[in-house]
Amino acid sequence: MRRYVTLWISLMRLSWRRHPALTGLALGSLLLDLATFAAVGLTLRAAVDSASSGAATAAVAGAAGLAVCYGITTLLGIVTHNVRAQVAERVSLLELDPEFVRLVNRIETIEHLERTDFLDRITVLRNGSGGIVDSAWGAVETVLGVCRLMVTLLLLGTVDPWLLMLLVFAVAPLWFDQRSSGPTSRAETAAAESVRLQRHLFTLATTASAGKEIRIAGAGAELIRRQRAAWDDAARVRFRAQCVAAAWRACGWIVYTAGFVAGLLLVVRRTAAGQGTPGDIALAITVAASLRIAVQQTLNRATGVVAYRRLLDPYLWLRDYAAEHTPAGEGAPAPDRLADGIVLDRLTFTYPGTDRPALRDVSVRIPAGTLVAVVGEYGSGKSTLVKLLCKFYQPDSGAIRVDGVDLRHIGTASWRRRISAAFQDFGRYETTLRDVVGLGDPHRLDDTEAIGRAVTDADLDAVVAGLPDGLDTPVGEQFGGVNLSEGQWQKTALARACLRDGPVLFVLDEPTASLDAPSEHAIFQRYMTRARQLAASTGAVTVIVSHRFSTVSGADMIMVLRDGALVEWGSHDSLLGADGLYANLYGIQATAYDASPRG
Repeated sequence: MRRYVTLWISLMRLSWRRHPALTGLALGSLLLDLATFAAVGLTLRAAVDSASSGAATAAVAGAAGLAVCYGITTLLGIVTHNVRAQVAERVSLLELDPEFVRLVNRIETIEHLERTDFLDRITVLRNGSGGIVDSAWGAVETVLGVCRLMVTLLLLGTVDPWLLMLLVFAVAPLWFDQRSSGPTSRAETAAAESVRLQRHLFTLATTASAGKEIRIAGAGAELIRRQRAAWDDAARVRFRAQCVAAAWRACGWIVYTAGFVAGLLLVVRRTAAGQGTPGDIALAITVAASLRIAVQQTLNRATGVVAYRRLLDPYLWLRDYAAEHTPAGEGAPAPDRLADGIVLDRLTFTYPGTDRPALRDVSVRIPAGTLVAVVGEYGSGKSTLVKLLCKFYQPDSGAIRVDGVDLRHIGTASWRRRISAAFQDFGRYETTLRDVVGLGDPHRLDDTEAIGRAVTDADLDAVVAGLPDGLDTPVGEQFGGVNLSEGQWQKTALARACLRDGPVLFVLDEPTASLDAPSEHAIFQRYMTRARQLAASTGAVTVIVSHRFSTVSGADMIMVLRDGALVEWGSHDSLLGADGLYANLYGIQATAYDASPRG
């Protein structure tokens, strides 16, 4: 509970810091509403007692005061709701949503993005920032609601002290509601994977990328069936939890109702015995009726706050996870120029949740300025090696040494500022083409000359020339831009990789998988030239992962992986002469490309 309270206090401070006027108005309205609520009961009793004693002037004054207090209470309720909603929306959209992204991206590796427990919590948090902020306001309103209950009971106590016992019965539903929150919170996390699957299937069935295959195969009905099944699974988990929670809440209300009925009987009996004034009767009836409403409102708000545990728990977990997986120090700076090179020393790595190592005892020295190609069959560990070089994962054992320094000890941010990379599973940024390329090095977003060079290196000039506003043309259909082909999207990724000046590691992981053979050959020739230029200027190591052996035959070193092990390395000619795995695979691929139909 202490963590929740600390979080709520920090959220209220954030609201005050960002929007002091609105936050102050909302808090002031809540406090004033508490005062006017008490005034309503007191002015009512004064008006009735004055009227019954024949004091007309006092009765009119009391009635007028009652009307004013009631009007103020009604107005404050409207003001509080609208102002609080404005503050909560602004803080959630402008503060918490960006924080979610910062927390996810603050984690240096990408292991968490492939973990189901992490993704389950992100699924719960998606579009949930408003609820997190509202939980803080709900906690404040719950406290003030309890204060309102106390005021109500004190007013009843002026009629008969025994009515104070209603406080005990009013607390019972709170306890039962607390017990009801656990099942619903656990159910949200348990159902998150099914919800995520349902959303994935919906997106898959309603986007253009998969639309052609779905229609040709007639798979739409099957996707709908699976989507419904995933949603039914989530609904069953939630329904069971809601039934348990409803039973707990019903018990709380039964206890409260019993106490409420006993209190009303006590008031009626006391009045019948002539022990109270008419004002006491009016006060008791009005305040007792208000007590039910006040208890219900407070319980509803408290129940809502407790229910927000389904958001608060994943949020607190995410903050803890990010803190735990963020290095305490910055680490050593990455070199501006490679002098010796990169050494892989008995490198071994296994993906979480699997038993088979993706890389096994890989050892090799890559001299500075080397253009190295990594080849092998699918699943041989090529992309895994790239991920370790980029520090997306940490090796289980062994080390990567950069100019003799263990890569673990080099600051991740510093190292990545010295890397340029293009990956097979590249990003599609739906914005202007200028920004699509410029995001490869955000510091150069406004450097038109550098972006132009990157566009040329990626063979995008013809694409830019065909766009209505050139580099300033929005691309991507989702937001009304010009659609690009898969190959053109891949070229944008290659352009981003060319934007950064002077990297010491240049990575191309299957960078032309979506391109035709002539385009691939032309681009590889450009990148071979770029690799030589980088080698001369910064001693950069260029790593090219490719499944087409003919395009990498000009590399200085070719590393051949098989089942996670480095089985061969050397130049193209030396590997052909060794007549090993590389020569065998190269021959098979060359024969396949040459076996074209003849007319």
